Amino acid sequence: MDQELPDAANPRDPMKPLAPLVTDQMWDYPPWHRWTFQHMREMTATAQVWRGSGPVSPLPEALADVAALTFSANGKKQSIAQFLDGSFTDGFLILSRGRVIFERYMNGLTAHGQHLAMSVSKSITATAAGVLIHRGILDPHAPVTHYLPELSATAYKGALVQQVLDMTTGVLFDESYTTEGSHMQKLDLATGWRPHTRPDWPQTIWRLILELKEQARPHGEAFEYRSIETDVLGFMMERATGKRLADILSEELWQKIGAEQDGYITVDRGGYAMANGGFNATLRDYGRFALLHVNSGKADGKQVVPEAWLNETRRGDHDIFRGVYRGALPRGAYHNQFWIEDPDRRAYMCRGIHGQYIYIDPEAEFAAVKLSTWPEFVSDERSIETLAAIKAIRDAIV
Repeated sequence: MDQELPDAANPRDPMKPLAPLVTDQMWDYPPWHRWTFQHMREMTATAQVWRGSGPVSPLPEALADVAALTFSANGKKQSIAQFLDGSFTDGFLILSRGRVIFERYMNGLTAHGQHLAMSVSKSITATAAGVLIHRGILDPHAPVTHYLPELSATAYKGALVQQVLDMTTGVLFDESYTTEGSHMQKLDLATGWRPHTRPDWPQTIWRLILELKEQARPHGEAFEYRSIETDVLGFMMERATGKRLADILSEELWQKIGAEQDGYITVDRGGYAMANGGFNATLRDYGRFALLHVNSGKADGKQVVPEAWLNETRRGDHDIFRGVYRGALPRGAYHNQFWIEDPDRRAYMCRGIHGQYIYIDPEAEFAAVKLSTWPEFVSDERSIETLAAIKAIRDAIV
């Protein structure tokens, strides 16, 4: 069973005004994150991703009892119910042929409550970029410096927009969460997610990007997972449109998928939306985003995202794939800020640390969303288990 949350894990509980508070340095660490991932507006600055004034897109139900289904992973056989209880689940949603098959809220999450997406945000941002590419507003073959000329003084000089989308630029960025002084630790402070205690480190995400002047390899040579690439993409989208990223996501996605609730995204001290990990939404609205991909870019019969871009997204290059998560995706690839599970079936997914997943299988008209608060940042074992559970459900109901 999931660990019990101590009283102090709720740093804003008016019923317990004398309970010890979670420090601003620890809110995104276990076990505190079991509460804070559902209350990001109370932890840091955010920008609204407006759902618009249009009707909510219905999600018809055809509920099935999948909790008793069993599957095996990592040498252990268990039921879906046992998996959900033992994997720090906050929300779990299964969609088949446009209908809700299974829905479960845990750990205090409600149908109207938003949950932090972590790096699932990357895929949401990139989907909006696909729309801008189709309209000719953003050119994937253009150099990054066409949109952000300031980066000609950085290692991004000579890199292409598509290489940013695929994380194949040669820019040196240390993604380590635990290495002292790593770029990732600097990004952690620059995002505004915690008090900025290092005056010698960049105050904003943009200032951190301007400091990236070392190149590890030629652009386009290999994939290496680096969160900062999505922020570079977000800045290019803003510069190309003259709009804030939160407004782009609202206009191009959230209003058009018929979202039930506003989304929101965290912003740094400069007001920049954290494209790489700051998006928040409800479980069902993540499901509506998944259906947009399942339905070849259509929502309510209207083409929102170009089908050709989505088809291209599913064609990742396995030969240059390397870096984190490979243990869970031995035949995988990465393209347009999505993980391709298998180059043959071409099912693909959005993934975020601490166990955030949106799994998309257009061929089966199937999607799954899992919102979690794993105690680990990343776990190949939990990733393998999650994919095995999702595919067991898919194979049983499709």
